Amino acid sequence: MAELHFFTGTMDSGKSTLALQTNHNHAARGRVGRIFTSHDRAGEAVLSSRLGLTHDALEVPIDFDFWQYVVSTLTAGGRIDYLICDEAQFYTTAQIDQLAKVVDELQIDVFAFGILTDFRSSLFPGSARLVELADRMNVLQVEALCWCGKRATHNARTENGVMVVEGEVVVVGDVETVDEPPAEVAYEVLCRQHHRRRLTAARAKAVSLAPEPLPFG
Repeated sequence: MAELHFFTGTMDSGKSTLALQTNHNHAARGRVGRIFTSHDRAGEAVLSSRLGLTHDALEVPIDFDFWQYVVSTLTAGGRIDYLICDEAQFYTTAQIDQLAKVVDELQIDVFAFGILTDFRSSLFPGSARLVELADRMNVLQVEALCWCGKRATHNARTENGVMVVEGEVVVVGDVETVDEPPAEVAYEVLCRQHHRRRLTAARAKAVSLAPEPLPFG
């Protein structure tokens, strides 16, 4: 029986790498799939991993219809055994419903990959719907780490090095790299405590380098 799988984790937990590996494993057994993505850091219609791996993909705009695409492909004589859906947090709830219908009505496996919450710690609509509908939900075991060494659970957005909690939900950027100048818009994974305190790695470093107060008073 086909199933709707949802693999989730914070940024830097290896979701896109696993998506590429999943596609490789199925393709190696003679199965034919399609790869989809949305707002990938590497650009349009590309599935990329931070390890440097990439694969061509189909971009998913807001008006894309998975059900119509799959039915049209099959009707034209094409073959589809599975779908790889990366950056699924950016899909609409209607698109997630379409994926579930593809699984149930056409018996095609769907493997969706995405983060649960945005930089405000609010659920993405697409991810929320996947939690509601997925046959299997898998939290990735490769744990991303906060700068303090604890397990990272939250995704933070920084603008010119400063953490923000307001703004557009979908803004493409990548994870901050240590010892490089802060990008205009970037992301960082933090533990809950430091996300609540808006204490990014850069800010923590600045605080630690601040001169100690004089022992007066």
